[in-house]
Amino acid sequence: MRLLLTWLINAAALMALPYLMHSVSVDNVGAALVAALVLGLVNTIIRPLLVVLTLPVTVVSLGLFILVINALLFWLVAHLVEGFHVAGFWSAFLAAILYSVISWALSTLLLNKDGNP
Repeated sequence: MRLLLTWLINAAALMALPYLMHSVSVDNVGAALVAALVLGLVNTIIRPLLVVLTLPVTVVSLGLFILVINALLFWLVAHLVEGFHVAGFWSAFLAAILYSVISWALSTLLLNKDGNP
């Protein structure tokens, strides 16, 4: 149940992004659900590998390169999912940050401390 609710929260965060940024668009709820699912899979599978491979750059940049990795993965998902569009890298950079903040805020409001709705 928690996984389903987290997926819906992430989809809602994606639906909120076009209201905050004009360079991000989500055509419909179905596209947001698919994009949230693909973004979760990409962050689970590809992101750890990229973090390990770019560890020297991440250490030198004091961890700020993680934001670049997040933006690139966000941009990748926008290219993979039909109905989810991001204008460019810098739009993806800001959108990834906003997506994280919105998702965190919604999770904090909707989930208890033990992770249950």
